[in-house]
Amino acid sequence: MNEKKSTEIRIRGADANDVQVILAFVSELAEYEHLSHLVTATESKLRETLFGAHPGAEVVLAFEGEEPAGFAVFFHNFSTFLGVKGLWLEDLFVRPALRGRGYGKALLLHVARIAFERGCGRFEWSVLDWNAPSIAFYKSLGAQPLDDWTIMRVTGEALQDLARME
Repeated sequence: MNEKKSTEIRIRGADANDVQVILAFVSELAEYEHLSHLVTATESKLRETLFGAHPGAEVVLAFEGEEPAGFAVFFHNFSTFLGVKGLWLEDLFVRPALRGRGYGKALLLHVARIAFERGCGRFEWSVLDWNAPSIAFYKSLGAQPLDDWTIMRVTGEALQDLARME
């Protein structure tokens, strides 16, 4: 429990009934990152991808009383060097009005515990270069930046073109 709060931080796994809340968090995160123009997620896409026959990721929600305060989205990856699975934190977001109350740390620790309990060799995520407060926060918890790695991405039409190459 964070000493700045008088109530306990509650975190639970999301289910299909939470899709509207998850999409709201995705939209708020995209706005914070100045990337709203890239959001194409819909409730139906999220319902199928997160809670369908083959879930692509998991979500945990943090609450301020009964009000959703933040979320974390994560999924397994694999390290060939370690020979074991890892956990990738795709998104971590706390509503601006609730920042500084321990929700971000609680969510990060919750997912770190999941990684540890599942025998993961790594727990990784990316952070935008300009997001100095988040970088400082992650470093304060022992995370190390991997400055010699560059994330590569192929999406949209470029992905279609790549898939069709021979």
